[in-house]
Amino acid sequence: MKYISTRGRAEPVDFVQACMAGLAPDGGLYVPESWPQIEPAKPHESYVIVSTRILKAFAGDSLSEADVLGLCKRAYASFSHHSVAPLVQSGPNQFVMELHHGPTLAFKDVAMQFIAQLYDLVLTRRDARMSVVCATSGDTGGAAAAAFAGASNVDLFILHPHERVSPVQRLFMTTTGAVNVHNLALAGDFDDCQAIVKSMFADIEFSNAVSLSGVNSINWARIAAQCVYYATTQAAVGSDRPIRFVVPSGNMGDAFAGYVAARCGLLNGFEAVCAVNENKTLATLFESGRMARTPAVPTPSPAMDISVPSNFERLMFEVSGRDGATVERVYEQYKQAGTADLPETVHGPLKCAGFKADVVSNADTLAEMRTYYGETGQLICPHTAVATATARDLPPTEAVTVILSTAHAAKFPETVLEATGLDAPLPGRCEALLEKGELFDQLPADLQAVKAYIREQAAG
Repeated sequence: MKYISTRGRAEPVDFVQACMAGLAPDGGLYVPESWPQIEPAKPHESYVIVSTRILKAFAGDSLSEADVLGLCKRAYASFSHHSVAPLVQSGPNQFVMELHHGPTLAFKDVAMQFIAQLYDLVLTRRDARMSVVCATSGDTGGAAAAAFAGASNVDLFILHPHERVSPVQRLFMTTTGAVNVHNLALAGDFDDCQAIVKSMFADIEFSNAVSLSGVNSINWARIAAQCVYYATTQAAVGSDRPIRFVVPSGNMGDAFAGYVAARCGLLNGFEAVCAVNENKTLATLFESGRMARTPAVPTPSPAMDISVPSNFERLMFEVSGRDGATVERVYEQYKQAGTADLPETVHGPLKCAGFKADVVSNADTLAEMRTYYGETGQLICPHTAVATATARDLPPTEAVTVILSTAHAAKFPETVLEATGLDAPLPGRCEALLEKGELFDQLPADLQAVKAYIREQAAG
């Protein structure tokens, strides 16, 4: 199993090389050279068994089956629900997939716990050390901090937009006490953080000097690991029943994982509605075919306050017929001008790829949190509310509607209180966070400042 770049100018690599690198050297994102066909999940199979089969298919010869099984066992041992991603019925022919049973109460844990185990295995065997960097709009940083805290072979650098994540999200990042976890609060928005990460990878001399790797949704292991809960959901509702997934979307990694699951034969067809907040880049992309750089607008769902969805590049590569030259040309124009129109060879097929996007306003997000509690007695996070509000307006269908609940309500207690008048306390297993001291450094959203910080810490 080999992996190629979406921009077509990087040598093929294996699964481990793709995951450890994060970004391809030509600036593109890694995807499989061809899609493996994988045996679908069965209702009686455990999450660990299904994840082992799927991730071994993506790993090919770069990891043994025993290796992958061990990685999956260790990765999911810390989850509070044995199903990892259980389904809860929320209405007629409608279910919520709960993705917040990991150690930091967010869906990012599902992939990040696997990635940390993978890095530990590979770097131990190589007797090597790496600098792992991630930009976060909230949940990725906490998941990475929890997964990599105390790792003997990794220095983790988390870039988050200062005062633009929830206080509880920040606590998961800044309270590990681990000397290998470094938190940087940048004076900008998430897109600034993400741009700095991509620029660091583009600087080959710097990247090599600090042994740089990344665990954002640009990392293929994130997509591969997230395919698993789509497969287990298909098994739970029945292999013969089509599913309409409603996915809270920012960087589009979660939604793209569903597309990958379908391409690998793990789903009975594919239909995904990307539920987006007032940062409606995806809706604009799907409808008009225009990419445009705009400042991210603050919303009650901050993890989705993104104007440049990174994983759209992978989808563009697929719908263009894997035309790396076209992908590179569009992104180069976007980089230079801040706008780019998708060519018809991309926008036409994009309309048939199984995706659509619906926009939910800030006011409707808060109203949905109240309505959903009134109907079910359950508190939901604002990101999940964007998805449940979207599902409310979808036309009836014979397909089962599955809404991805991407975070626990307790990660956004201020927003829950504003919307419902109710408290959203942390689960008992996470209460100790509130007693811990925070540690983070403030920096300008400046590439050179961040690179200097990483050089200093990596050298120490």
